[in-house]
Amino acid sequence: MFAAAGGLAGILATRRAPAFAQTAPKKLVIAYTSPPPDVVGIGLDWYAKALTERSKGELQGQLEAGTILTRETDITNAVKAGNVAIGTPIGAAATLFPEMGVFLVPYLIGSYAQGYAVLDGPVGDGLSKVFEEKYGVKVLFYYDLGFRHFWNNRRPIREPSDLRGMKIRAQPAKIFVDTINALGAVAVPMPFAEVITAAQQGVIDGGDYPVANMDANRFYDFSKYYSLTYHNYGASVLLMNLGVWNGLRPDQQTLVMDTGREAQRMTRHLMDSVDNLDGAKRLLGPHGMQVNQADLPALKKRAQDKLWPGYQQQYAGLWEKIVGTSG
Repeated sequence: MFAAAGGLAGILATRRAPAFAQTAPKKLVIAYTSPPPDVVGIGLDWYAKALTERSKGELQGQLEAGTILTRETDITNAVKAGNVAIGTPIGAAATLFPEMGVFLVPYLIGSYAQGYAVLDGPVGDGLSKVFEEKYGVKVLFYYDLGFRHFWNNRRPIREPSDLRGMKIRAQPAKIFVDTINALGAVAVPMPFAEVITAAQQGVIDGGDYPVANMDANRFYDFSKYYSLTYHNYGASVLLMNLGVWNGLRPDQQTLVMDTGREAQRMTRHLMDSVDNLDGAKRLLGPHGMQVNQADLPALKKRAQDKLWPGYQQQYAGLWEKIVGTSG
């Protein structure tokens, strides 16, 4: 009796719980391909640190960017298997999760506001259920890699005819190849790791990439022109292994989701705030790149005529919901 009381008094005096009652910290590794100043890398670095701080160390966020895993496929498979807690398919979202391919159809998403409304609304909610039931992963938040625009070393792209004869690198997925070919260029599918060498050796004349990460990846070292064409919207998603998610307490789940929404807003702002003519000139002009605005109605009509009918049939149902959503 007295021994027990003494032990309890000791615990209260030190304000420590018995060893068996203490909660071990949960390590949440976030795998990504590129460290800051990559825009998504900036957001995920903040997310990892905020989770650690706000949970008072119960959750220990740790960003591994371009370290333990460097390919989108490997990161996604590791999350599905539970070998990594959190990760993202990044630009390979449509390849690894075909349900997301609809967002890449050129000019179907016409603005950031529309894209955010679609992903944060009923369409995104429906996709989140699919991710859990089909792939065993929890959607933490949707983000995007910005709209893709053409860079090249030959001439500005203003009209579809300016793309004629150009060899343009495409991500190795059907929708990207279809887009570039439909707009008038010759698509050359290749992994990202080969782009710099291919551009320097003249294997390709150019490629496409969002404004926000052009500077970080130093595309200005081997290209001269950057044309704002807004031809693909790069929707992506941050995922957590469903088993890891279910192992969190409800208050920890709330913290993960609420903090994720802040990281989402940060990443989106870093992307969309510079994705305009003035922003692109400000980022790329000092490096000698010529930036121009392309004729978007002409490019969109080309995509509508050559690509939309087939893809509309493929994504019937979802297509109408996206078209009917305004930002």
